[in-house]
Amino acid sequence: MNFTPEQIQDNWNELMDVIKCDISSPRREKLLEFYEQYADRLILMPAAHKKEYHNAFPGGYVEHVLRVIRCALKQYELWAEEGADMSTFTLEELVFSALNHDLGKMGDEEQESYIPQTDNWRREKLGEDYMFNTKVPFASVPDRGLFLLQSHGIQYTFNEMIAIQTHDGLYDEGNKKYLMSYMPEQKPRTSLPFILHQADLMAARIEFEREWLPKLKGDKKSVDAKKGNYTLGNKPNMSKKTSTKTKALGTFKSDSLKNMLDSL
Repeated sequence: MNFTPEQIQDNWNELMDVIKCDISSPRREKLLEFYEQYADRLILMPAAHKKEYHNAFPGGYVEHVLRVIRCALKQYELWAEEGADMSTFTLEELVFSALNHDLGKMGDEEQESYIPQTDNWRREKLGEDYMFNTKVPFASVPDRGLFLLQSHGIQYTFNEMIAIQTHDGLYDEGNKKYLMSYMPEQKPRTSLPFILHQADLMAARIEFEREWLPKLKGDKKSVDAKKGNYTLGNKPNMSKKTSTKTKALGTFKSDSLKNMLDSL
């Protein structure tokens, strides 16, 4: 799947509006500074390196994050309707966690994690349009994301830390210590981690279906992707946003990012 430059720019503007309207000071200003500093990388990032996963194309990361935020807010409403104790976390904590749950995928301050695949065989046979940048020291996505936030002076709450740390649920073996305890006092004391995990799982599955179900059904027609599929749109319990222009899709320092933009 491919987005147009206009769709990529609209999604970026939408992401900036989320920070401006739904994150309070002083984190708002620090987050805006961070995201603007790395805008040329984040705007064109894929959400994964392989087509068989989800949103493995330029602009896929931002669109995925927007969908996770939207799904998280809908899950919030569902959990509240079913009687969950929603006083254990705030809506800002929910949005902040969804916004930054995959931030570690950007790499470190100097290098991006995903770079265009140079092996044609792996591209054609394995669907790997991207490969991992071996110049970036290994760290799990949640660990790297949390490190990036704290290294740029962006504070997060204990709830947000646990939610980001465990957003992959039991797909990550390391999360068992948080999610598989049989002692009540050792279980998470808020539903935030579970809501975020369900939102991420839902978003990734929907993105997989959009990419693959038409192909598996033999439908060669492209999926009609309306603008509403790419932006947050109307969100429950969120401030009304007015889209403003931020960084344009113009000059990029990284050669790999320039190549991705040229391919659109």
